[in-house]
Amino acid sequence: MVVITLIGEHLAKAGEEFVYRGPLTECRDCKLKGVCFNLDAGGMYRIKNVREVKHECRIHEEGVRVVEVEKVPVKCALLQKYAMEGSTITFETVKCHTLGCPNYRTCHPVGLERNMKFRVARIDEEIKCPEGIRLVEVALE
Repeated sequence: MVVITLIGEHLAKAGEEFVYRGPLTECRDCKLKGVCFNLDAGGMYRIKNVREVKHECRIHEEGVRVVEVEKVPVKCALLQKYAMEGSTITFETVKCHTLGCPNYRTCHPVGLERNMKFRVARIDEEIKCPEGIRLVEVALE
């Protein structure tokens, strides 16, 4: 589903992905805050289309651009015993002590924070963990 929002001019490029961190207190008096704050905090989004409409902004020096975005499932590692499609989980990073682990970004995905709640949209593949932890890669919504 495509959603309309505003993003800083220098970030407004079709295909770019970003994590929405939530509303800023500096924006509470802005007349456009309803359009800026209509995303889910912690959600990953991809810009589908950049529109010509531009607005001034207190935060972004170059202003903000109207964009169409879609929510992107976030991939991460999950303990195999908790991986059930459709279930709701509370995110926890995998405790890893292996320096240079090839799975580090999957076990510690950008934008996800401890105790955030997600739904397991899809179970992908088993992850080969150097520490022997039974993990699978999942897509979260």
